[in-house]
Amino acid sequence: MKRLYIYSIAILLLTFGTMTSCTKDFEEINTDPNNPVSISPSLLLPNAIQVTVDRYWGHSTRYQRLNIDAAMCWIQHLSRNIYINAEGDSYEIPLTISSGTWNSIYNESLINFERVITLSEAGAEFENSNYLGIAMTMQSFGFAYLTDVFGPIPYSEALNGTAEEAINSPKYDSMEDVYAGILTDLMEANDLLSTSGPEVVGDILFDGDIMKWKRFTNSLALRIANRQASKKPAESKALMTQILSDPVKYPIIESNDQAAELIHFDVIGSRNKMFDVFSTRSDWNISSTLIDKLLELDDERITVYAQPLSDGSYAGLPNGLTDAAAGTYNASVIGLKYLDPTAPSVLMTYAEVEFIKAEAALDGDIDGNAEDFLENAIKASFQQQGLVMPDDYMSRIGGVTKESIMTQKWIALFGQGVEAWNEFRRTGYPVMPAPNASSAFSNEGILPTRIEYPTSEYSLNRTNLDEGVSMLGGSDNMRTPLWWVD
Repeated sequence: MKRLYIYSIAILLLTFGTMTSCTKDFEEINTDPNNPVSISPSLLLPNAIQVTVDRYWGHSTRYQRLNIDAAMCWIQHLSRNIYINAEGDSYEIPLTISSGTWNSIYNESLINFERVITLSEAGAEFENSNYLGIAMTMQSFGFAYLTDVFGPIPYSEALNGTAEEAINSPKYDSMEDVYAGILTDLMEANDLLSTSGPEVVGDILFDGDIMKWKRFTNSLALRIANRQASKKPAESKALMTQILSDPVKYPIIESNDQAAELIHFDVIGSRNKMFDVFSTRSDWNISSTLIDKLLELDDERITVYAQPLSDGSYAGLPNGLTDAAAGTYNASVIGLKYLDPTAPSVLMTYAEVEFIKAEAALDGDIDGNAEDFLENAIKASFQQQGLVMPDDYMSRIGGVTKESIMTQKWIALFGQGVEAWNEFRRTGYPVMPAPNASSAFSNEGILPTRIEYPTSEYSLNRTNLDEGVSMLGGSDNMRTPLWWVD
């Protein structure tokens, strides 16, 4: 009996010890490695970048393709031969373009860059100044995209929904204030980004090359400063001069191999979105406006932008035709380069940087020869397409004027329809031809100046939206000009 009692006590002690051990290690044992409590910036960064690039370059979901269906047609790079009244070419767009752009950039892009910032800032769990700089640059790109498309937007309070004092109905900020905030963040991002700093993982844009990130950051600052130059000349001039006078501290994109572009792979989910759209449908042709200009200049870029007809010639399709009228044309379709599933999605090029400098020099905002910058820009555009600019090409463009600079920039921005649309709205160039007699445009015949706010803002954030519309200076329609219009 005594032996049985001792044995029983031993079992109880062993059980108690085991329970104590389980309790002590309970948190560690019950942590699911497949559902981590905290997510590192390396896991958030890839999708946030992908969503931003996807929306800017060419989203593949029908009725949500701002660049392909709307902007590239409005700017007359492309034209539609069917569904003309429903998908952009006639200046009529479905509401889903507005809501898809707004919701994806805010909810899938900007909020995740904000999480990267929170996780990587000084004293945070994954403190890393390079993650912080990258996220600030991409967040600036996303906010610039939204404000250039809509006008006033939620900015200063936009990403505070999960803050300690949550703001679920954010106020709208003026475009001027959004631009000021973006430029401040870009200058700070340049200071944070360091080639001798900590490594980053998950960078699908530059594969961890921090010098390329610095070049993109400062080039983007030049884009924003130049875009607002007519409204804030002194500040814009000072900032552009600051960047261009100190290339060691403020490196910029100086060659085509430093361009900001996302390289794709021929696997589902990674492919170039233009391939996804244009390779499966034949709704689009190259606009006659672009074809006619390239033929006028005897410009070899036509061989990259468009495919020839069966007789080797090139022909465009006028914009805004009725479906019946469009069916009578035999017009070129988009070039094979853009049907390559691995073709890059482009955010910013060396050519664009040189065009910015050409315009700024012409306007007296920076030192330098506008003609030299313009020639560099055109050469870079030809090289980007695998071509060589003819020696006499500068003699074909009619001198160095605002119109010649912006018309050449429009040609070079093929594929970046939103960017070309921004520049057209800002400067009025290139001068578009009179509508074809068979064209039937909506929007009172006015090439859209912006897109309307999504209907969700009317139901969820109406008071702040009304304030935003008042800042807009006109109605919430596609005819009210934006702040930076010359």
